[in-house]
This record gives sequence, C-alpha cells and structure tokens, in this order.
Amino acid sequence: VKKAQGAFRTISEVADKLDVQQHVLRFWETKFSQVRPLKRGGGRRYYRPEDVALLERIHHLLYTEGYTIKGVQKLLKGQGKQQILAEANNQNAAPAPAPKVQQAEKPVTAGMSAKQRAVLEIMLAELKAMRAMIKA
Repeated sequence: VKKAQGAFRTISEVADKLDVQQHVLRFWETKFSQVRPLKRGGGRRYYRPEDVALLERIHHLLYTEGYTIKGVQKLLKGQGKQQILAEANNQNAAPAPAPKVQQAEKPVTAGMSAKQRAVLEIMLAELKAMRAMIKA
C-alpha cells in the first residue's frame, strides 16, 4: 500500500528510505533540534513530510558532502530550517552546492567514507554520554 505524498511516515519508513538504522534517526533528533517528529502513544514517532525532507538534506550533507555533525548544525543555525528545506526541494531539479563552512568542519580523514565517519561520530557521542554517567 502506497501512502500519499503528504502522509506522515513512521521511523521505520524513514530509516528505510534513507538507508540508515532507526537509532541514527533518534540520535539526529538529539543533535538537530529542528527535527521534531510527532510522538503518539507509547512514544511512537510520526514524521511530517517536511521532517523527512530535512532528514534527507541532513543525510545528504553528512554522507555525500562529507560534513560533520557540528558542521551541519552550524549550517542549519546559519541558514535556518526553511532555507534548508527549500534547498532540499530544489535538489531534485538542480543540486545547489552547500555553503562552505570553516575548513576544520570538513573531515580530512583519507580513505574513510562519510558513512564510516557518521558511525564513528555516533559512537563518540555514546562514549561521551557514558563518561558523563560515570563521572556523575
């Protein structure tokens, strides 16, 4: 059964569309305050079409453009959610180049894919959280 274009999506549908694990989407929610799915009974997430478009743009910046999470955060803060969504909508017709961030924000690790970097960033965040729990 195919959903209408404006229908809300579950976390599994969005994860499948972006080819990422569901925990990655939950992690992105903690890092990008602009991503706020509706939460229904039992904490079940429902993503609006604009949430999905924003997640697609975040995915593109992280996995294709090679931005770090911190770099995407600065980009979202500098441009705003609406401009990012407009770029995501225009990306299908003619991809707009992402604005440059400081050179230090782009990864310099040779031979490592953007997906590998994203996984390492998630692991680093989890390790920092565990360290904070131990210190408490």
